[in-house]
Amino acid sequence: MKKEYNIYIVSDGTGRTAEQALNAALAQFGNVKVNLFRRPKVRTEQRVINVIKEAKEDGGFIVHTLVTDKLREAMLRGGRKNNVDTIDLMGGLLARLSEEFSVSPAEKPGLFGQLNKTYFRRIETMEFAFHHDDGQRVNELKKAEIVLLGVSRTFKTPLSIYLAFKGWFVANVPIIMGQEFPPIINKLLASNVFCLDTNARALAELRRARQNYLGGAVGDYDDIEYVRMELMYARNIFSKNPGWAIINVTNKPIEEIASEILTLKGERGKGDRFPG
Repeated sequence: MKKEYNIYIVSDGTGRTAEQALNAALAQFGNVKVNLFRRPKVRTEQRVINVIKEAKEDGGFIVHTLVTDKLREAMLRGGRKNNVDTIDLMGGLLARLSEEFSVSPAEKPGLFGQLNKTYFRRIETMEFAFHHDDGQRVNELKKAEIVLLGVSRTFKTPLSIYLAFKGWFVANVPIIMGQEFPPIINKLLASNVFCLDTNARALAELRRARQNYLGGAVGDYDDIEYVRMELMYARNIFSKNPGWAIINVTNKPIEEIASEILTLKGERGKGDRFPG
């Protein structure tokens, strides 16, 4: 009968990093029977001692990714005292990196998990912004935390991408004369809707510069009188919903406009919407 080994995976975070590293190593020992027991959020010396005793009773050993010197030292001492082998996956790496960078590690439990959450949140919000750009999937607008409205060339798309990069679910919808305004927008939470307004002359010049760069016929697109009519049409829609915030974007950088939007949402000082 083959011997079975009990391995306790100990971490002051979730333990996923240690488990992934251990599984990668165990793949090289295909014939060995192993039972894994994960013990996450071990953040006190007493909990370290408890896990050591648990491993001792099972005849097992410990693999850990404790990031604080104090807990690693407690693990080392406790393991020796109880004759339980402990394998430190993090200590040596942190020490070498500290030497290379000439900087002490932060010793913050769960920091890697927070970084992972940030990464995946950003992927999720960026995908949402791309999939809900320029009026796409308006039936899903209730999922958005921020909805931008405005006529063409009022920075709806770059604002969406910028805010999405900071962790917000953002959608934008163009306002076009002669086209039906999506009724669902009137049913959204008013504090999530932001109307982008601008000066007619500045907008006409911006459109003209863009069309000169791209080339091709533009019709009335950059005509000052047509632009004024478009903006009046949009403002009329805005005025019917007094709960919507109106942001003047004339000659403002994207960062400043985004800051105004987040301030109006009551998120002053919270530019990034990420865990931790």
